Amino acid sequence: MVEKNNLLIPFGNFFRNKSLQNFLFLALIQSSTILISLISMPLLIQSIGAEQFGWVNLSFSVIIVFNILVGFGFNLNAPREVALNQSNKEALSQLVSNVFSAKILLAVFSTILILIGAYGLNLFQGYQTILVLSVFLLFSEATFPLWFFQGMEKMKLISIANVFSKLLYLLGIVLFIRDPEQSKWVNFILGTSGLGINILLLIYIHFALDIKFYKPRFLELFTLLKNTGLLLLSNIVTHFSINGALVVLSFFASATTLGLFSLAERISMVLRMFPAMVIHSIFPNASKLLKEDVSAFISYLKKVSFVAFAVGLTVSLAVFGLAPVIIQLFSKAEFVDSISYLRVLAFIPFLACLNIMNVVIFLVNGQNNLMFKSSWMMGLFMVSNSIFLTSQYGAIGLCYAMLSTEIVVFLICCVLNWVYNRPLIVAILETKKSTAA
Repeated sequence: MVEKNNLLIPFGNFFRNKSLQNFLFLALIQSSTILISLISMPLLIQSIGAEQFGWVNLSFSVIIVFNILVGFGFNLNAPREVALNQSNKEALSQLVSNVFSAKILLAVFSTILILIGAYGLNLFQGYQTILVLSVFLLFSEATFPLWFFQGMEKMKLISIANVFSKLLYLLGIVLFIRDPEQSKWVNFILGTSGLGINILLLIYIHFALDIKFYKPRFLELFTLLKNTGLLLLSNIVTHFSINGALVVLSFFASATTLGLFSLAERISMVLRMFPAMVIHSIFPNASKLLKEDVSAFISYLKKVSFVAFAVGLTVSLAVFGLAPVIIQLFSKAEFVDSISYLRVLAFIPFLACLNIMNVVIFLVNGQNNLMFKSSWMMGLFMVSNSIFLTSQYGAIGLCYAMLSTEIVVFLICCVLNWVYNRPLIVAILETKKSTAA
């Protein structure tokens, strides 16, 4: 009986770990988004038709680009600041006010650019109305307080709220989207459902957590944007480096090859969310540990990196072995080329996990400049390598280009950490030696 209790206590503590909870709730947010997308896709195609569905998706893609501007790197930088000021309500209130004010102003600026493009320059022909009504997604992004709850390490509420907003969107589609003429309201419903839930979360932050909202101080906002600007550029370059493969392939391959590659690439990109979620889950707590106890930070970072490395390797091997089954499941057909592409791309999550330690060290030290340096070097390598290998070997060459990009960015980050964070890297290496001894 005693042995049974000894086993249960650590198991219970394992699930009470805040970093693990952060990861699980982030996974819930991501998986709910993917699941709702999969459910809504056939409903929309049946109700508005394939052509209007294409315009809706194109509008959403344009908004995603502007959402990078609205996010401005705050999702990487702000959780660290929140974590370091958890007990200082005044500093936290000022930080929260500045970040939300900056993001809302950026959403307004992005909306103005879209309106000028649509009605001033007569761009976005065929989907102007859909795109303009999609701007509510910008304000949904601006008011989404994920970064705040990450820093506070209280992810349960926002994960539940996010699921609820996606269910509202699904309900709205079922109730109000019946014919192609109503396609303009699809992204509008998604944006307003998210915005409404976010406003309720802001009310909770103000009254339940005693966080005050101050009027924006434009000098402080300018300083905040200036300090976070490198993260914005880093996000833009990283976004293209990770998601730009289809753009490169479109210059060299037929529509059929593009479709077969897209199927495998979409699966691998979903799996690549794993290391990103690990980083977002642990770095608020890692920031506090680095400030309070370097040895505890090193021990914590090594444990998480090892577990993520093991999980990443397991997932990659499983996808490699089950590639035919996975392609069959998603396509209802046996596409031999897609299977070949997926077997190569299966190792992207594993290779991305190698870089978790490097990226966390950048983030906890607030080294936005190193994030930017690694991103643009990664982007340059990705573009040049992808163009060369795709032109020579087609889609399979692009798969190997994507793999090599993950390896190269890992090596780049290792070099940058050795140059700029050598004492910490030496301490980590010495800890490994002493542990082995």
